[in-house]
Amino acid sequence: MHAKDILIDGYSRIQEEVHAAVEGLDPGALHARPAADANSVAWLIWHLTRVQDDHVADAFRLDQVWLAQDWNKTFGLDLPPHDTGYGHSAAQVAKVRVDSAGLLTGYYDAVHAQTLGALRELAAKDLERIVDERWDPPVTLGVRLVSVLSDDLQHVGQAAYVRGLLQSA
Repeated sequence: MHAKDILIDGYSRIQEEVHAAVEGLDPGALHARPAADANSVAWLIWHLTRVQDDHVADAFRLDQVWLAQDWNKTFGLDLPPHDTGYGHSAAQVAKVRVDSAGLLTGYYDAVHAQTLGALRELAAKDLERIVDERWDPPVTLGVRLVSVLSDDLQHVGQAAYVRGLLQSA
């Protein structure tokens, strides 16, 4: 098995879990927050998708799906166009509202398609390419892809946990 096949499998697991986390939730459940400073399922899924979109597009020198496919306009959020949710306050979390789970999965699926397209073209040597020199040591493509994978899996797990809290209440 090649490294790219492992990455493709990992990112595909994110997609499965994103769908499972939001399936059947109405807008009220998507936006419910277990505490005033907690994140909603909608925010968690939007954020993990924005991070994947932003970081993968940057690493592969692609346009972000959020902007290139007008998802920013479709969502209509009162946030800057390049916002990924990093460091959001409780008030900013509350601004991430959607009409349906399908909007979240639609955007995730579009980002997933772009991610898989990029991963399928990977050669082993590509994983060593430096993609971010702001860190010491500089970040390679391989490290960035694993970092996004890890971050997304954590956030989708949080979304599943919030969903479970809501359903048990």
